[in-house]
Amino acid sequence: MTIYFVAGEVSADNHGAALMQSLRVLDPGLKFIGRGGPQMQQVAGGQFKNWIGDAAVLGLWEVLRKYGYFREQFRQTLNEIQGSKPDAVVLIDYPGFNLRLARSLRRQSQRHKTIYYISPQVWAWNRGRIKRMAHFIDLMLCIFPFETDLYAASGLRAAFVGHPMIERLETEKIDTHRDQNLVGLFPGSRSREVRKIFPVMIEAARRLLQLNPTLRFQVAAASEQLADEMRKMAAPHLNPLPSGRGEAKVEAEQNESLHQMSASPTGKAKMEIAPNESSHQTPLPLSRGEERVRSAKGPLLDAFEISVDQTAAIMQSAFVGIVASGSATLEAAYFAMPFVLIYKVAWPTYVAARLVVNVDFLGMPNLLAGKEVVPEFIQHEAKPDAIVKAVRLLMEDSPARDRMISDFDTTTSQLGGTGASDRAARTILEELQTGAPSTTP
Repeated sequence: MTIYFVAGEVSADNHGAALMQSLRVLDPGLKFIGRGGPQMQQVAGGQFKNWIGDAAVLGLWEVLRKYGYFREQFRQTLNEIQGSKPDAVVLIDYPGFNLRLARSLRRQSQRHKTIYYISPQVWAWNRGRIKRMAHFIDLMLCIFPFETDLYAASGLRAAFVGHPMIERLETEKIDTHRDQNLVGLFPGSRSREVRKIFPVMIEAARRLLQLNPTLRFQVAAASEQLADEMRKMAAPHLNPLPSGRGEAKVEAEQNESLHQMSASPTGKAKMEIAPNESSHQTPLPLSRGEERVRSAKGPLLDAFEISVDQTAAIMQSAFVGIVASGSATLEAAYFAMPFVLIYKVAWPTYVAARLVVNVDFLGMPNLLAGKEVVPEFIQHEAKPDAIVKAVRLLMEDSPARDRMISDFDTTTSQLGGTGASDRAARTILEELQTGAPSTTP
């Protein structure tokens, strides 16, 4: 049997590769073709196309800029499926491309099963679309438990298989302890979101460092390319800050609703982060005692580090985090790292999203809990001062930390535990054994 896969993002490549491996264990004779990323290509072999570098884009504006590219890739994908005549087409996430592809395939009366893995979040932005999806998708494999009822109510067969992220995170657990002076920064895995979010994180880190010079900041980069880009973005902000007046007044205002943060006398030099030039906020003056850790010769680099492929390790050692909206929020919840959420994109993308998205929360931990477990700072609300206040609360207020961690336990328990890829693989093979797909137009 032959299965054609389509994945268009890094996370989908991870999940797709795990699914392929599970399928191979159950049926070593399966042939995999299609398009995805390097991990899926490694499992599938030479006929599989790695297109992730060009296909992974974020937001409406970015998609429109590459419209010609996607139109050509869409045509090529249809031709590849028509020519290869697979027994099944497995579409992994990537709804802007994959939902249109599924509809076009059914219009061509392709005699294969169309299976969607990691269901698109149409329940957030267009629930009415689910009924139309039932006409061109044979089976939806869901990673969140509440999704199956929504799809079933609209006539689309669905099965809950659990979140494949869990099995990967299980392998990334390490024996470590949380460093009370370490703050983790997770600006995202795409260049465009990093450009919007990372400057806000730098400014928030600078202000936190003013209030407690013993802090350190570790940044998680998804690739060496992104790490280099972040280093270039951070470089203009790494100069020592001039001394300012009114430190006592500023600290009194900052501490009006919080206790003064206690400093750890490590005696280690720290890097200071200069104000973000694009920020409309007035930079805070230096807090008391910061002069003691200044370098007379240049930036204080020890407080700021960018690391590649260390997301899980940082989440398990940081005392608190600042996380870009996305799958990393579930990872942080799984590793029980208290954090605040940031979401910031190009304004055309944000305005378009506001017109269609109909959910109370953006972060998945909050959606699963049905309440705001994690503070969300979205678009114009992503202000350094507000972020600093929320981070300090999680660092200083033990009951607030304990409540969040307890809610994380409840949230992650809904994700099905380990074995999602195996359950998905078994469900796909069972579906292939049931015969021909529906030909409803």
